[in-house]
Amino acid sequence: MSDMSEAPKMESAIGKMNASPQYHLLSSIPVRLTVEVGSTSLRLSEIMDLAEGSVVELDRQADDLLDIMVNGALIARGEVVTVNGRYGIRVVDVASTEAMMAGVERRN
Repeated sequence: MSDMSEAPKMESAIGKMNASPQYHLLSSIPVRLTVEVGSTSLRLSEIMDLAEGSVVELDRQADDLLDIMVNGALIARGEVVTVNGRYGIRVVDVASTEAMMAGVERRN
């Protein structure tokens, strides 16, 4: 983990986006941003055996980048940072348009 002392302020990036007419219509739509650390598959009996202090091994290495997702679609990868004593995420790699669209569910 690292701190955010050298990172650009998010407000300035959002301000630039809001100033653009093409984003104005979309700017008020709420979306859910999640960060996935990793995952694993367990049997129900293994989940029921979990107790305080249990460790669940995930499918990622400790130094792997985390997936940043919006409404379930991968948009970027990043690393954990601390911001004023809270966790944050620094975007390291923005996903390609093809990768982003692969996670979007198409509906007719």
